[in-house]
Amino acid sequence: MKRLGILLSGRGSNFEAIANNVKAGNIAAEIAVVIGNKPDAQGLETADAMGLDAVYIPSKGLKREEFDRRVVALLNEKQVDLVCLAGFMRLLSPYFVHEFANRIINIHPSLLPSFPGLDAQQQALEHGVKVTGCTVHFVDAGLDSGPIIAQADVPIEDNDTVDSLAARILTEEHRLYSEAINIVLSGRYRIEGRCVVRAT
Repeated sequence: MKRLGILLSGRGSNFEAIANNVKAGNIAAEIAVVIGNKPDAQGLETADAMGLDAVYIPSKGLKREEFDRRVVALLNEKQVDLVCLAGFMRLLSPYFVHEFANRIINIHPSLLPSFPGLDAQQQALEHGVKVTGCTVHFVDAGLDSGPIIAQADVPIEDNDTVDSLAARILTEEHRLYSEAINIVLSGRYRIEGRCVVRAT
């Protein structure tokens, strides 16, 4: 069975959705390890309560690659096949990306390539777009720039706030991330440049 490694920094709601889908048999994989880089990450508490291997690796004061080497060593020790970023608030080093090339995925609360980086919901509201959403993509050395696996759109309502929009996007994230994981685990796709082409 394929083995997932989850990286998070905060509450880990996307991790929890993935874990629930694994438990329900909707994802044909097991969660090998959940790694958090902040001591108060609620997601680590949730993982521990679920009986999963939850590991805190502090990032504060470490250079990016030094921290990444510690994480990669643990992921390799746990024989992880696919790394899923779930609210992991650090850019990965080229070393990390190379070690798990095309085996790291992330979810972002916008329809990339629009509104990468932080505060994507705020960016969407400020730009006056009528539709935003979420994107699951492979992670490369850039910021939210890897090949796109799946997207879901969320219409913006006239009275939306950042919080109301974020809540509706998050509902789609919880659904879409597991779908994208299944696409990647199936191996029924190929990457052509920036395009992920699903096999028919």
